[in-house]
Amino acid sequence: MEKSPAERLFQMITGFALSQSLSVAARLGIADLLKDGPRESHELAKSAGVDESALARLLRFLAGHGVFAECEGKRFKLTSLAECLQTGAPGSMRTRAIFWGEEWVWRPWGELLYSVQSGRPAFDRLYGTDAFDFFARNPDAAEIFQQTMTAQAAWEAAAVVAACDFSALHTIVEVGCGDGSLLAAILQANPRARGVFFDRPYAVEKAEMLVGARCAGRCEFVAGNFFESVPAGGDGYILKHVIHDWDDAGATAILKNCRRHLGRDGRLLVVESILRPGNEPDPGRFIDLHMLVRQTGRERSESEYRELLAAAGFALARVVPTRTQVSVIEAKAE
Repeated sequence: MEKSPAERLFQMITGFALSQSLSVAARLGIADLLKDGPRESHELAKSAGVDESALARLLRFLAGHGVFAECEGKRFKLTSLAECLQTGAPGSMRTRAIFWGEEWVWRPWGELLYSVQSGRPAFDRLYGTDAFDFFARNPDAAEIFQQTMTAQAAWEAAAVVAACDFSALHTIVEVGCGDGSLLAAILQANPRARGVFFDRPYAVEKAEMLVGARCAGRCEFVAGNFFESVPAGGDGYILKHVIHDWDDAGATAILKNCRRHLGRDGRLLVVESILRPGNEPDPGRFIDLHMLVRQTGRERSESEYRELLAAAGFALARVVPTRTQVSVIEAKAE
């Protein structure tokens, strides 16, 4: 039976319960425990180290949303949605489900009214610092964040390499390299290119550990602050999920530092989600609101990126879509 508008709205209103339930199931590894077939709730509870009755109630609720399925005898089994919560499954969402259930992720959403009234991040108000300094001070949170970004980055890196031709570039500088997966994938696909991985010290150290061996002899790892400067010498500068972290002033400052070192024949590549026009569902709009409560960044439309690039001395040349949510915005120095 089709739900009434009020029933559909109520389902949205209580969406937090579904998000938290998915996060708990992911953290307990329930999908991994069911990989060999259906199991009774008492077996699952014993393996997970939790209360049997409470776990059965959790899984029964999730089964009502198509995540897991309840069988006779308090037995539960995987569904196609639940399979996505398995560790190492293709397109696994387990790390992301855990991430969105973390207190420092959902708590700022409880202060959304503050952010809408003030235009400022609720995260800073709650924790007394911005998200990046918070991660520097809280290694456990930083590790969960990094695992989530790594799972997403590998998927996006393959899509970017498939969509764009990097063969004309000799030295590629990735500004804000994160775990290094994007530039490493580009270097593997373009064996004559060399790369410079640039980010904060803790990120560069992680990137060197993860991808250094994959492009040995053709890469350099440089620590620094992209608001102050970026490494010189590149004929290609690439930024993935960096510009959306900052307001227009901060984003322009980063882009201007890239512009100082990029000649007229060079290329700037900005990898971001682009807000789509119209009223259809757009994951970018959710992330845009998340940026509002977490930090000063935002998602942008193509026209907004065009204006932002122009303010930093670039002209938008083209936008290359990929098979994922992100597109590659290519710009040249004016």
